[in-house]
Amino acid sequence: MTVSYAFAAACLLALAATPALAQHQMPGMKMPADTTRRPTQPPRGPAPADSAHAGHQPGMGGMNMGSMDMGGMNMSHSYSRNLPMSRNGSGTAWQPDQTPMYMWMQHKGPWMLMYHGAAFGRYTSQNFNHRGARGQADAVDGPNWLMTMAQRTVGARGLLNLTLMMSLDPLTETRGGYPLLFQTGESYKGQPLIDKQHPHDLFSGLSVGYTYAFSKDVDLTAYLGYPGEPAIGPTAFMHRISAMPNPDAPLSHHWTDATHITFGVATLGLRYKQFKLEGSNFTGREPDQYRYGFDRPRADSWAARLNWNPTSELALQVSHAYIKSPEDLHPDENVRRTTASVLHSRSWGERHFIASALVWGMNQGHGPRAEHAVLAETNLTLGRPTFYGRYEFVQKDSEELNFIAYGEPNAADRIYNVNALTLGASYRLASLGGARGPELSVGGQLTGYFIPQTLQDAHAGDSYAYQPGYGQLPLSASVYLRLNAPWMSMRAMKR
Repeated sequence: MTVSYAFAAACLLALAATPALAQHQMPGMKMPADTTRRPTQPPRGPAPADSAHAGHQPGMGGMNMGSMDMGGMNMSHSYSRNLPMSRNGSGTAWQPDQTPMYMWMQHKGPWMLMYHGAAFGRYTSQNFNHRGARGQADAVDGPNWLMTMAQRTVGARGLLNLTLMMSLDPLTETRGGYPLLFQTGESYKGQPLIDKQHPHDLFSGLSVGYTYAFSKDVDLTAYLGYPGEPAIGPTAFMHRISAMPNPDAPLSHHWTDATHITFGVATLGLRYKQFKLEGSNFTGREPDQYRYGFDRPRADSWAARLNWNPTSELALQVSHAYIKSPEDLHPDENVRRTTASVLHSRSWGERHFIASALVWGMNQGHGPRAEHAVLAETNLTLGRPTFYGRYEFVQKDSEELNFIAYGEPNAADRIYNVNALTLGASYRLASLGGARGPELSVGGQLTGYFIPQTLQDAHAGDSYAYQPGYGQLPLSASVYLRLNAPWMSMRAMKR
């Protein structure tokens, strides 16, 4: 436990030191009162290379910033010169244009650099109301991630983007990951991870993207990642603003966004106005337990996704993927994954916003029947305090949970419905080092699990020996400190 404390502290200090790496970060900002101004748009074609680009900032009443010169800083989406920066999600996924942004920014010659990150120092107690029951565990840990992006215009129509994402999870989430009741997926030392969330790889993203704008309404993007994220599902949970205060991965992670770290991805995306159609070829196998290396690329799977942002507050997507042999313990099993999601963000005033997500995912091929998952989450931030919640419905079979109830008919093929409700709150204590420093918040949450009677009672394992169940209404709780990059507003970008 002392080692976990030390690693969590090291992670927090690393994030706190990030501003020193950027000498011209954008300081914390207040929203200007005037939201009636409209930028001038070029009559046709994409913005020229020496102009700033379309950008929509949170809290601006849906205003599209269009082509603007913010002190010579070119600002646009990572994969389109004619979309707002705030639409950036994970990989090539979209978020609503009114999504708040937390980052440092820096301008170096023709390059615009962006730095993102978050780190938790946390104590969690899983199934604390049933001591000695299945899944009961206490831990001190530190989920974390750091990302830097560099982009520049190329000629009059091109845009180049380079992205690096790293995580110190291999140091802070030892012994296969952190305890998380009813979480499944991946393996450690030849055993499936059950009631645990696996750590992310040290190199969680290393990608290059190039976009060519045929006009202000049409552009084509080529994206390569090793690792990277194929066109499956919505923005991954650690980058969704609706999930920002919650240190836990969703239980539906392997139904929707588990492919966000894939060792070998090639994606082509064609945008027309507010629509984008994408196709990916990628490695189906999930990362192995050795979190410091690079896994072998296989290019054996495919995915397609349609994105649509009908308004500045909404981002919708549907996607389907064929994933070959995702689990190393079950190399003969292939999965077809289908997802659909609605992300919503609305901002008003300084640090006031609500962000929500509704996500559905379905896996076919792992078990005898299709398994579904639904997630609904909301983050309401009102200045310093934040209130958030997450509801999940997940179907997990006997094999995933290693839970075969002795004496039940067809027990080995049983699918269990798991419902989980999390309620939490956090409070922003300070900005370390002033407005340019990372934000420090304190928070806590409580999760209740509503499960069938069979999961509550004792069960038989592979040897049919007596083992405890989860108990009635298992409860889990966490308290934490969080560091994240500072919130951005228009005023700082005008300085």
